[in-house]
Amino acid sequence: MENFETSIAELLEEEAVGLSDELQSFEAWDSLTVLSIIAFCDSEYSVPLSAEEIEGSGTVSGLKDLIESKM
Repeated sequence: MENFETSIAELLEEEAVGLSDELQSFEAWDSLTVLSIIAFCDSEYSVPLSAEEIEGSGTVSGLKDLIESKM
């Protein structure tokens, strides 16, 4: 999962993100961003995620752990 944080930062329209950052705290966080993360996870990692799973992951680290648990 090299470059995971960089990719998530791009999706969230941020320079950088930290693993402890709350996903919902980002200004760009909305339903379109959630859909972009779903598409990103499917294309990059072949991991299908639901919007509920992403919302429930809470932080960047939680999202990373969720993806890794499904790989």
